[in-house]
Amino acid sequence: MAGVITPENFSSLLDPRIESVLRDAFQGVGAHEGSIWLPDAERRYLVVAYNSGPNAANILGFKQPLAEGIASTALVSEQGFAENEVYRHELHSGLLDNKLGVTTYAMIAVPFYFVNACRGVITCVQLFQVHRKDGVTLPANDVPRGFNLDNLNVLKRLSLLLTELIDYRLLRTTVGLESH
Repeated sequence: MAGVITPENFSSLLDPRIESVLRDAFQGVGAHEGSIWLPDAERRYLVVAYNSGPNAANILGFKQPLAEGIASTALVSEQGFAENEVYRHELHSGLLDNKLGVTTYAMIAVPFYFVNACRGVITCVQLFQVHRKDGVTLPANDVPRGFNLDNLNVLKRLSLLLTELIDYRLLRTTVGLESH
């Protein structure tokens, strides 16, 4: 059953209650938006399968090489990360920032499991604008507060809850109690 779940059809598992839980958790930690990333079939890219922010239409389906970025590191290592001043971090991939014309200030990335395996990553971000002068990045006047260990733990609990909800939806579908 897990093999048929792709970044393109993942949203079919998310009913309004699950989406509400996701949005509430992202908002609760002070994130501007949150995403769920799943690897593509060839495991070459992480693909945005869900996004809660105002740019969701531009973000869904975005592909980032699996060898780049903090989200990829969280997937491969199965470890959670909470990073501030992400735009300065050597692991940060600026591909999505460049596409959207934003700068990621802070990020939380936690592995996401379903059907007994790590199959994706949940991320949330705080964004801000930076100014560049002569090639030097200057901080913006309105810098977000960043994330802390408590925020990381909220996202880890969100990942556990989402695992249970997705596994339950898959079980109900498998035994014929629910259809997609």
